[in-house]
Amino acid sequence: MTMELEAECPDCGEQTFYRAASTTVHLGEKVKWHCPDCSYGFVQIDGIDSSAV
Repeated sequence: MTMELEAECPDCGEQTFYRAASTTVHLGEKVKWHCPDCSYGFVQIDGIDSSAV
């Protein structure tokens, strides 16, 4: 289980997100990621970003 995700925050430019929560849903694993420097967060379901939709 990865606790960090390397990605650029669109709000502040930070390069690391931290796992805030995860659960299994019928579509796969749902993971919430949050930026430690600002309030930006996003959800991935089975590896697909909600922000990419």
